Amino acid sequence: MYGSILGDIAGSRFEFSKPQNFNPWKVTLFAKNCFYTDDTVMTIATKYAVLNSVKYASAYVMFGKKYPLAGYGTMFKSWIDSHPPQAYNSYGNGAAMRVSFIGRHFSTLEKVREEARKSAMCTHNHPEGVKGAEATAVAIYLAKTGCSKREIKRYITKNYGYSLNKPLCFSRPFAKFEISAQGTMPIALRCFLESDSWEDCIRRVFSITCDTDTVACIAGGIADAYYQGTGMDEYKLLEKYLAKPNAKGERDTFLLDWATK
Repeated sequence: MYGSILGDIAGSRFEFSKPQNFNPWKVTLFAKNCFYTDDTVMTIATKYAVLNSVKYASAYVMFGKKYPLAGYGTMFKSWIDSHPPQAYNSYGNGAAMRVSFIGRHFSTLEKVREEARKSAMCTHNHPEGVKGAEATAVAIYLAKTGCSKREIKRYITKNYGYSLNKPLCFSRPFAKFEISAQGTMPIALRCFLESDSWEDCIRRVFSITCDTDTVACIAGGIADAYYQGTGMDEYKLLEKYLAKPNAKGERDTFLLDWATK
């Protein structure tokens, strides 16, 4: 799961713009202006729900209200404040970015698919939203259980219909900011498939115009499982970016504690 959170944090400062003469292969991966976003908050909320046998919707509302300034989309913010919250047929990438713990935690492919679907249905109950969540969790499960990239690609293509043959070099000239699951998933999966390490995967995300923090969260989670780690000083980075002062000025370690539990 650390690969998803650190991917989100690394990609956060490039979500909407990149500096002139930006070089994705040389830029510092983690800088002072990096920060966690809603992707991290909801990823940890999923873990909280699973480990405490809490409904996903309840965990997402709880974490959303505890961290209201994390950058949620308009529809998700309205969902958090609704009584009771009702799924809003979203086909966005929000369900796909929060499921890394499901892929890492559960021991069978069937259970991973079931839980990923449940986690998506409370908000992203559009078929594309559910498909994105399932595909992400399944790719992580396959990666952690030793499947090759070819096997992962074949399974995801066959079962979820994403076209994964187009190399990033052909996508870059036409790429654009995209928040739909169907637009996000092929890019995230290609970044993983073309990578040779977790860091290389994240830099490939940087190299293409996209919803950078979310694509890095999704691709980073798969790469973390496949390469068996990020190669980073994970706890030090998580502590730096997750343990922040709360509204009272007190050091808030709640996200850090649940991320590393």
